[in-house]
Amino acid sequence: QVHLEESGGGSVQTGGSLRLSCAASGYSDSHICMGWFRQAPGKEREEVGRIHVGSLTTYYEDSMKGRAALSRDNVKNTVYLQLNSLKPEDTATYYCAARSGPCWAASKPAEFSVWGQGTQVTVSS
Repeated sequence: QVHLEESGGGSVQTGGSLRLSCAASGYSDSHICMGWFRQAPGKEREEVGRIHVGSLTTYYEDSMKGRAALSRDNVKNTVYLQLNSLKPEDTATYYCAARSGPCWAASKPAEFSVWGQGTQVTVSS
């Protein structure tokens, strides 16, 4: 069974950076899509970006292009989300998620079956 654990959240000022980590265990198949989503209070969960574990192809939500970067450490089975030029509107709980299969068409939370517990990111002005 796949298990995901996020870390790296915290509080930063506008313009700051954070690197979030998602450590995965319980799978050996490389045909896995790992996604990052976020949810602010009172708002729906929305995609930040996703990366295919096998091909390392990445996809980003339009508002995060140029400010977010996904990478993967194969030895540690960990996916990283680098967040730069953070804004107060980026404040949310960030979740990583996994699904078996391709990434290219999977941008909605309902398409991911395994979720981490979330890590809080707070950006102050």
